[in-house]
Amino acid sequence: MNKNVSIVLLVIGVVLLVLGLQEFGAFGSSISRALGRGPSERTWLLMIGGVVCTVLGGMGVFKK
Repeated sequence: MNKNVSIVLLVIGVVLLVLGLQEFGAFGSSISRALGRGPSERTWLLMIGGVVCTVLGGMGVFKK
């Protein structure tokens, strides 16, 4: 994988993780968790997408 693509994936992954964590701590999500429903689907998608992009980007940037 090209280093530039890896860096872009890494940056996108970090941004998605930050957005997912912000969504997880949002007021509506807190109420939903308090009622026993858990985090929203959007929150899960942001966090999982962030982890996947960060791992793929990190592997591309730090591989020898």
